[in-house]
Amino acid sequence: MSSDAVPGDDGKPRCPWAVSTEDYVAYHDGEWGRPLHGDDALYERLCLEAFQSGLSWITILRRREGFRKAFSGFRIAEVAAFTDADRERLLADPGIIRNRAKIDASLANARELVGWEPGELDALIWSYAPDHATRPAPRHITDIPAVTPESTALAGELKRRGLRFVGPTTAYALMQACGLVDDHLADCFVRRTPGRTSGRTRGRTPGTAPAGG
Repeated sequence: MSSDAVPGDDGKPRCPWAVSTEDYVAYHDGEWGRPLHGDDALYERLCLEAFQSGLSWITILRRREGFRKAFSGFRIAEVAAFTDADRERLLADPGIIRNRAKIDASLANARELVGWEPGELDALIWSYAPDHATRPAPRHITDIPAVTPESTALAGELKRRGLRFVGPTTAYALMQACGLVDDHLADCFVRRTPGRTSGRTRGRTPGTAPAGG
């Protein structure tokens, strides 16, 4: 059976969305689908996936450093302390997506998360990772879902815990980007790389990029 994986300029087969720009190539090869841990790191991805809603991921990816600067590196404790003046600053910042509802959700989520125990967000999100052995490698883009029972359950629990702007589709994009699931196509060279390791970990947890891709 053929696969939808397509060769990049270097001849390596990749997921088809990854070959359209150099930004996507770097994100696909080095970040997307690699396990990510840390409360701050996962809060960042929750925010960025929410900002991506209704837009292409490349729009967010090319503004990511602007987002990090505007949101104090997505350090939960610092964002939770943002004032009304910070909110107005964000609404006027051309380096991010100036969507009032998404900005307000990001600030509200930080204020909620700052009261959680260190590692609690990380543990909650990763508790919804499905068993990789039960998920065959997708061969075609059409084999990859937009929503799963796990992402629906994760979104429901995050909302129950007071977080905003996290629906089942956004939750699944988060799961893809942060390595809870591996949706690299079967013939994608990243999936087939022996011993590939997780990406850089950032966040509060001690010791420890489609829709999102």
